[in-house]
Amino acid sequence: MPFPSLLVFFADTMRLIPILKGDIELGKPLPWAVCTHERKVLVPAGDAIETEEQLMILMAAHPVRIEAEEEANGTASRGAQESDVEADLSGGTTEGSFGFEEMRVRVGDRIQLQPPATVGPDRYIVKLIGYLDRASLLVTAPTLPNGLRVQFREGDKIVARVFSSQKAFAFDCKIERICKLPYPYLHLSFPDVIQGAVIRKSPRIRTQIIVSVGVSSEESKGDRQPGIIANLSADGALVKTRQFAYQKGQTIHLSFRITLHDIDAYMSATAIVCNMTEEEGKEEDVQFRYQHGLQFLDLTGNDRLILQSLIYKQMIEQPQTLT
Repeated sequence: MPFPSLLVFFADTMRLIPILKGDIELGKPLPWAVCTHERKVLVPAGDAIETEEQLMILMAAHPVRIEAEEEANGTASRGAQESDVEADLSGGTTEGSFGFEEMRVRVGDRIQLQPPATVGPDRYIVKLIGYLDRASLLVTAPTLPNGLRVQFREGDKIVARVFSSQKAFAFDCKIERICKLPYPYLHLSFPDVIQGAVIRKSPRIRTQIIVSVGVSSEESKGDRQPGIIANLSADGALVKTRQFAYQKGQTIHLSFRITLHDIDAYMSATAIVCNMTEEEGKEEDVQFRYQHGLQFLDLTGNDRLILQSLIYKQMIEQPQTLT
């Protein structure tokens, strides 16, 4: 829903709603995404928590949901907006250009700003204060952890990123004006071109799991080779191999072991190769040269539960491994 063509100030409504244990019914699809207070998506909307153990692991993270616009206005909810302002468009499939209204940004939404190299490599989170259509965006001034303001300059060109629903958006803009009164805020130029991408629906964690990969599911076949699962979700994985590459569209078989609550679980899965890349560099410097993006096919219910439990547990205990 686009804003009226007026500048909207001073609005910063709280949209994070704590989730209680009784709000989640085991085995039933979630009507909203389950998130952390930093808006990291732990469980996407539509997924189900199947076991009491999964629920207890999830509740240990003090989860929240993001209030939808209709719910804030007292009408029927359309589901939580999934936001992750630390993600990037590289994690999704580019769809092309979008209009500003298609981002569905609202007052209080978080925007990630990437400054020019002269300022530094860090990215900063700001909040949308309002906008004047085709003229300017107003955002809060970014600050450092010590409370000092980031030293932007008028005329700096920056990249802004917005995450809404299942899409991530990015656009170039310029700092038109830095204002200090009645509080610090920035005028950003209105975006001309906005690029969008579909982001992953399933949480993904970085791993270092040894895996056996082959065209045949039989361990005795000579086509199998060792590899590393570099990241993992309940829907797929990134597998690195050393000897040779599998082609896009090819079906392969994986065998690997994971440890959950000090118990070893042996997994056997079939997957299709969605993409393949080769790392550059000398062979002696790159041991696992071939990277394969895989989508699991026909996982058993038990195997999916094991993977989801592993992922939820690691997200809570090691949130820095989210990717």
